Amino acid sequence: MNINLTLLMQAVAFFAFILFTAKFVWPPLMRAIETRQKQIADGLAAGEEGRHNLVNAEKRIAEMLSEAKARATEIVAQDEKLKSDAVDRARTDAEAEANRILAAAKSEIEQEVYRAKEALRGQVAELAVAGASRILRREVDAKAHADLLAEIEKQL
Repeated sequence: MNINLTLLMQAVAFFAFILFTAKFVWPPLMRAIETRQKQIADGLAAGEEGRHNLVNAEKRIAEMLSEAKARATEIVAQDEKLKSDAVDRARTDAEAEANRILAAAKSEIEQEVYRAKEALRGQVAELAVAGASRILRREVDAKAHADLLAEIEKQL
C-alpha cells in the first residue's frame, strides 16, 4: 500500500465528512444554537423588563404610601378642625345660655327691687300719715286725702 494513496483517500474521506457535516449536521446545530441564543436573549430581556417593572412597582408603592400618609394627615387635620369647631360652638352656646340666664336674673332682680320700692313707698306713706296725725294731734283721713298721699308717694 502506498502512503500517498492512503493519504489521498483519507483526505477525500475527510472532505466528504466535512461536506456531509456542512450539509446535514451543521444547519440543525446552528438552528438549535440560534434558537437557544434567542431564548437566552428573550429570557434576559424578560428579566430586565421584570426588574424594570419591579422598580416601577416600588415607585408606585412609595407614591401610594406617601399619598396615604398625606390623606391620613389631612383626615386628622379635618378631625382636629371639626373638634375645635364643636368646642367653639359649645363654648358659644354656653356663653349665650349664661348671658340669657344672667339677663333673666337681672330682670328678676329689677322686678324685686321695684316691688320692694313700691312696698317701701306704701310703708313710708303710712308712716308719713301716722307722723302727720301725731303732729297735728288729730286723725288724718287717708281716704279724704288720697290725692295728697299719692303725690307724697310719687315724690318718694
